[in-house]
Amino acid sequence: MYFAALLARTEDGWEASDTELDDVETLSDLTDLAQEASVDEDTVLVYIEQEGAWFGILRVDGEEDPRIYVSDASAAARSSYGEILLTDELLGREPGAEDEIAALEELVDLDGTEDGEPTGPTAKATSPASSATTDTDATSESDSDFDSDAVPAGPIGELGILADFGISEKDLLTLQTDALTEIADALGASEVLEAVR
Repeated sequence: MYFAALLARTEDGWEASDTELDDVETLSDLTDLAQEASVDEDTVLVYIEQEGAWFGILRVDGEEDPRIYVSDASAAARSSYGEILLTDELLGREPGAEDEIAALEELVDLDGTEDGEPTGPTAKATSPASSATTDTDATSESDSDFDSDAVPAGPIGELGILADFGISEKDLLTLQTDALTEIADALGASEVLEAVR
């Protein structure tokens, strides 16, 4: 079960709204959603939570690049909404790495069709392993690519994302379930949040 909320800072305090993510497919979409809610280019926080598994925070300050924190990257990577937050930059990957992987998968898919296997998500899901085992000359390179693309377990992103609101890096790392309640308490936004939950 997912829950998403948006907190926008105004002159009179924070405004909260629950957020539908049905039309959000990329980080740019999510950033645009936050910027549209911004009042005088002030801070907007988008909070996404998969109950009991992970939570993520996207912070947008005016036209600045978005700042991101995810409590458990490996758990978020198994979520369509989590994947939106887990950018190449956040994971320390080379930009365009996904394009190279997609090109490799397309070649493997062509091999798969010769065996009568359908192209599509099933074939793609198994392609990295098969490519590593069939091409012995590229085995070590494939292994290193796989390791570098692995998503780490645990928190990832900017630990100081809420430091100026009184939530230190240590505090952020200790947040687990119902993290939004504690964040709202620190922001002084508990009442407005309860109104939309």
